[in-house]
Amino acid sequence: MKRVVLFLVAFGTWMGSFAQRKVSELMLSYDIKVITNSKEPKLADAFDGSTTTVYIKGNLSRSEMSSALFSSTVIHDTKTGSAVALREVSGQKILIRMNQDNWNEKNKKYEGIVFKNTGETKIIAGYKCTKAIATMADGTTFTVFYTTEIVPENKEYEYMFKDLAGLPLEWELSQGKLTLQYTLSKISLNPIPASKFEIPKSGYRELTYEESKKATAN
Repeated sequence: MKRVVLFLVAFGTWMGSFAQRKVSELMLSYDIKVITNSKEPKLADAFDGSTTTVYIKGNLSRSEMSSALFSSTVIHDTKTGSAVALREVSGQKILIRMNQDNWNEKNKKYEGIVFKNTGETKIIAGYKCTKAIATMADGTTFTVFYTTEIVPENKEYEYMFKDLAGLPLEWELSQGKLTLQYTLSKISLNPIPASKFEIPKSGYRELTYEESKKATAN
């Protein structure tokens, strides 16, 4: 009897690891929807109907957000901890370089997030997802549906979800006075070209991280 139990435990562990697929290259595209009313319609228009596309290749990641009013791209290297942000607003193109300390400071509000499963599940893009409540260090909460069926080897491609036990396919997050819903619309396991992570050598006005903070404050 003891041998049978041990076999079943081992078999269950093996099946669990077999069901979960770890990948080094991945493309994720999310639709963004404004789900709360805002007294500032221009602010809502800046996000409603926009998309976010994420490319992951080993230790490199590229996150692109585009809308009718602006576009923003972040290229991050987990090996060096460095990142580059590319922003384009009203025809102005800005490049911001960040070292590891800058990157950590930029994402400080997402440090120490605790995820608690609710037991609720649903299917998104063919993947079974579990609903979790995320609690941030300041007490703010948001919901996320994630799958464990496919998981990127690079867990730090999205700082906010680096401690999540799977791949986020849908979540709601507050951006100022708006609440945005991100929902996976497309996923691809095809190889990502290295050119996706090349840093532009011209066409952008370059700022340091400190300079970009001052520009935002003003």
